[in-house]
Amino acid sequence: MVATRFAVAVHILLLLATAPGGQLTSGRLAESVGTNPVVIRRLAGQLARAGLIRIRRGPGGAELAKPPGEITLGDIWQAMRRKGLPLLPVHRGPARAETGGPAPAIPGILRRAFDSAEAAMESDLSAVTLEELCQQLRAPAEAAHAT
Repeated sequence: MVATRFAVAVHILLLLATAPGGQLTSGRLAESVGTNPVVIRRLAGQLARAGLIRIRRGPGGAELAKPPGEITLGDIWQAMRRKGLPLLPVHRGPARAETGGPAPAIPGILRRAFDSAEAAMESDLSAVTLEELCQQLRAPAEAAHAT
């Protein structure tokens, strides 16, 4: 679920970064994303609490709170994830210590491996800015105009 919220949040921010004059309503954003305006407003609230956007009442009521080059995918990920809940959960393991063998150690081993993988993902996301994604969006349009 967090991965879907993250993807939709990035979509919203890309539209806000590339829209002329802030003419995007939650309805227009929802249409572009393929979801309900209520979902857009809920995610926009999370993005605003994280300091990534500013929301005003009325049409075109959202704008980036900082330049796209200062917003990373890592910032967006942190805004969308639920604090304290790992991306990759681990089962609890055996209920009794008497089961013996390697089974009681497995959840801890998995937790360390999964935490390491999540840290690597967060590091990679933090290396990509919203501006870089905007440039990728503009590249096909600029190529089409050049021909």
